[in-house]
Amino acid sequence: MNQLPQSRAAAVRWSPRLLNDIVNAPDLATAAEHLGVNGIPVFPCVPCGKRPLTAHGFQDASAERDVIDFWWRRHPDANIGVPTGAAGGVDVVDVDVHKTVSGYPAFEHARRAGFVEGWAWLVRTPSGGLHAYFLHTGEREQRSWQVPGKHIDFRGDGGYIVVPPSRVTGEDGVTRSYEQIAVASHHPAAVDANGLRGFLDPPRPMRPPTDLPAVGARPDKLAAWVASRPEGGRNGGLFWAACRMAEEGHDLSTTTSLLGPAAYTAGLPEREAMATIRSAYRIATRLGPASQPRPTNAVEAVGL
Repeated sequence: MNQLPQSRAAAVRWSPRLLNDIVNAPDLATAAEHLGVNGIPVFPCVPCGKRPLTAHGFQDASAERDVIDFWWRRHPDANIGVPTGAAGGVDVVDVDVHKTVSGYPAFEHARRAGFVEGWAWLVRTPSGGLHAYFLHTGEREQRSWQVPGKHIDFRGDGGYIVVPPSRVTGEDGVTRSYEQIAVASHHPAAVDANGLRGFLDPPRPMRPPTDLPAVGARPDKLAAWVASRPEGGRNGGLFWAACRMAEEGHDLSTTTSLLGPAAYTAGLPEREAMATIRSAYRIATRLGPASQPRPTNAVEAVGL
């Protein structure tokens, strides 16, 4: 049997009708069944909480009706967890709100810059925060991460979310539900998680190497310089050179074909090099000249 392309599969599984079905389900078990019938794997979380009840967390998620029925017969008040990324068909930008801090200003800043405009629907979380759902339509893996200073998290591959009509008891002792607040009237688009992270957490300024090419240096000189970068300076050097190429008006394809092989020569894996170049273009074209980055590790297996 022919498989649907991933770009269509997410749209087939997730729809406004499905969202309406789970939001208005009479109980959590019925909502979980609606998701499973549509091919979306689920797993139970503790009642009024976010911790998985399964031994291996979101990795145990299943769309099999018999499995779902067994879980919710055993735990009828269990909240519903869904793995994000390719497994669940959605990526989620999570806006945190805790006591005196809020991620809404950073989210609005990113929205004005065009990074989070393609959401499919919005859900208010029990804490008063926001889940912006994006259909996972790309073949490229996008791992989960956190930017604590901006109170924004991304739930993609290696993460999970708790979905409506689940309920969570807050620190104030009040139990509140996840609530749908908007469904897109526009055509949903995928989120560029790497670009969003670079925008929210821009690279910290670093002292440039003494052999930094002059601004306006020929592309072949930039490529030779990237190829000579030592371990510890490869990502930063590639990012800097890609920003210079963008500022000089070279398109992404030209820069990729020139700096990509140079980065491989320096020892960067292809996927990492391509992600760095794309991020440089997103940041350079939106924000102007960019400084060298200090890459940080993605936060994996994060749930909410």
